[in-house]
Amino acid sequence: MPYTPSAFNRLLEPLNRRLVAAAVARHDGDRGVGQGENAWTCARHLKTLLFAQWTGLGSLRQIEVGLAGQSAAFYHLGLRAPCRSTLSDAGAQRPAAVFAEIAAGLAQKLAGTLGGEGDSLVRLLDSTPIMVKGERFTWAEKSARIRGLKLHLLYDPRAARPVWFALSSAKVDDVVAGRAAPLEPGATLVFDKGYTDYRWWAEIIAAGARFITRRKRNGHARPLGERPAEGAAILADRTIQVGHRRPKAGAPANPLYHTTLREVVVERDGGGVPLVLLTNDLDRPAAEIARLYKERWQIELFFKWLKQNLKIRRFLGRSENAVRTQVYAALIAFMLLRLLHATTARAFRAGTALLLAQIKIDLFRPLHLCHPGRPKPPPPNTPPPPRQYPLAFR
Repeated sequence: MPYTPSAFNRLLEPLNRRLVAAAVARHDGDRGVGQGENAWTCARHLKTLLFAQWTGLGSLRQIEVGLAGQSAAFYHLGLRAPCRSTLSDAGAQRPAAVFAEIAAGLAQKLAGTLGGEGDSLVRLLDSTPIMVKGERFTWAEKSARIRGLKLHLLYDPRAARPVWFALSSAKVDDVVAGRAAPLEPGATLVFDKGYTDYRWWAEIIAAGARFITRRKRNGHARPLGERPAEGAAILADRTIQVGHRRPKAGAPANPLYHTTLREVVVERDGGGVPLVLLTNDLDRPAAEIARLYKERWQIELFFKWLKQNLKIRRFLGRSENAVRTQVYAALIAFMLLRLLHATTARAFRAGTALLLAQIKIDLFRPLHLCHPGRPKPPPPNTPPPPRQYPLAFR
């Protein structure tokens, strides 16, 4: 009987073996696990974590019991049934950097599949808290708002894909982590006022990119000239220069002191304090700049989707390595699902969340790509047969 790949196999197809092997070798991820059929390698551990992400399992016991019932699929998946202690030790000891590198490789593969070039490049930059609760997370640092980690992410809203990501302590400021984000010529970076850093903004301009952000209320600005306020909800459009020549004694000079920027004041929906936007884009219409900043909410929706549909709120281990590994596994699970939806399952017309719901039910069965359409219309109404009256015979 010919072999038919299951939905699990289909999801794992873009996971390049060379990429996985190179990441494992670079970080010595399989040190001490042995060789042979029973070796619990990083590749097997990753597939097990992906199984937990796609099925919604939230504990080591659930994963152990869930995989034990699917032994018939192990041959083609290269898996074996693990025990809880094996999963726990792997979460604590397998280097999280292995899974971070695999996720970064998948992000590049996703970029090649979905594309996006030229002036259409829009990048949204933001972070989301990964909170941990409990006394056993002794490693977790606490900021003014949360205790745990931060996921920093650069997002492409047109292709609905992550471009770059990083995990940091909750105490790390957004702008400190954001400086490591890649700068692409011709791209437009959209971020909130938490990323205010004139030196970094100067690097964005030098790279041939543009940015759109909010201006801080206490930010020093020198007006240069007014422009016509064109477009719905546009209250003002002017050119300005920002910052002091030398902000503090001993501090480096402001690299944007002589740079002309643009300030666009936008009326908020429902009233309230107007939105003051700052950009180095002097060519786009003011209404389009306002629309691009409004598009920033798509990364918030992505973070919400990630937390609602995958497992990054409750953790399978207490160590920092285990938590980081689980977050990277969630990103890998999303990107593999996104690749499947963009290629093999492109006939599935509903959203990615509904595709995940279908896969979750039949993960170890062949993937059915047909999305149910409208039901067939009922046959036309026909008149009922004439009523027959019973006749009493004596």
